[in-house]
Amino acid sequence: MRNVAIIGSGCAGLTAAIYAARANLSPLVIRGSEAGGQLTLTTLVENYPGFPKGVQGPELIELMKKQAETFGAEFLEGDVTRADLSQRPFVLEIGKERLETQALIIASGASAKLLGLESERKLLGHGVSTCATCDGYFYRGKEVMVVGGGDTAAEDALFLTRYAKRVNVVHRRDQLRASKIMQERMFQNKAINFIWNTTLADVLDPQKNEVTGVRLKNLKTGEESVQDCDGVFVAIGHSPNTELFKGQLEMNEVGYLITHDGSKTSVRGVFAAGDCQDHVYRQAVTAAGSGCMAAIDAERFLQAEGSQKK
Repeated sequence: MRNVAIIGSGCAGLTAAIYAARANLSPLVIRGSEAGGQLTLTTLVENYPGFPKGVQGPELIELMKKQAETFGAEFLEGDVTRADLSQRPFVLEIGKERLETQALIIASGASAKLLGLESERKLLGHGVSTCATCDGYFYRGKEVMVVGGGDTAAEDALFLTRYAKRVNVVHRRDQLRASKIMQERMFQNKAINFIWNTTLADVLDPQKNEVTGVRLKNLKTGEESVQDCDGVFVAIGHSPNTELFKGQLEMNEVGYLITHDGSKTSVRGVFAAGDCQDHVYRQAVTAAGSGCMAAIDAERFLQAEGSQKK
């Protein structure tokens, strides 16, 4: 029996672990197969407070993990394969292991949708990005590609015009799916160029460990061409890692957990933090903040219930 179990080990989960551990709740963090979350896929992080020269994403995650361990948080490798939230204590299954917990913090994050190219995977964090607000600054005066045609792509393209000299938006159709107001802003921005009816077939050059250009394929003619660029932003959306809780917790139409009064979910004693419930900001610092909220909410819940295990 645990006081608090935390699913996920990114910024939200680790911050929750730090706060819960300092509250003497002896939290157990279930790390997941994508341990550390999306920050482990990045290189230099310059917008997390406290690091004037920036910090490598994996290093930041490791520092947070060590901090949580210092105060007594425990870590368990593996993925939660089943969760029963119908009654307390809640039951979690991690492979063949089974555990019970009085309170649960879900910080399972969201995964950026990718194109599925091998070169894209190899260059992720080395010129390929899924976060314009995180990495746009590195492309000051350079030329970039944005893949997508929805609101995510529109927001990223407009943001990148603050830095890049030219933003090419690659879309498989001949019109955008973004909201009308976002489309109007894009069409009015002279730094944005549109490449219609086209897919990104390959990213160059994994052998150099940096992006030097892309191979594009016109879907109408089948013709392929190579275009130079300095960075590629894949902006085709995110998928919250919440499949496990469908039918058990309230979520929106695409699967983000709905929270109220802080981090509370639709089940008493279950709290959510980070990108599994935040589809607006999706930043390391906001994930950390919501992890803090979830831990405090869980502590207060256990105090009110009088169910804290000493």
